[in-house]
Amino acid sequence: MIVTTTQHIEGREIAAYLDIVSAESVQGVNLVRDLFSAVRDVFGGRSQTLERALKEARIQATDEIKARARQLQADAVLGLDFEISMGGGGKGMVTVFVTGTAVKLK
Repeated sequence: MIVTTTQHIEGREIAAYLDIVSAESVQGVNLVRDLFSAVRDVFGGRSQTLERALKEARIQATDEIKARARQLQADAVLGLDFEISMGGGGKGMVTVFVTGTAVKLK
């Protein structure tokens, strides 16, 4: 399964646009560790806790969009767009939304 943020795949022709596909992943972030991450961020450090949660959410959302495209018998997903939301009403949640267009290639 090819997934790309571009609208085409060089050297490949699109036979059919099948449907819009989307997926999401929500990850909890440990608030105690996140407090220390916030302190590090003030002093120029990186928040590894948040980075891990974002990476895991992105991987899960990408895997899910591939699975949904396979259900449509797609060969690729074009125009992948990721959106990230921090929320959960102070409960330390990271949400990654991904959308794209499932296509059949010639």
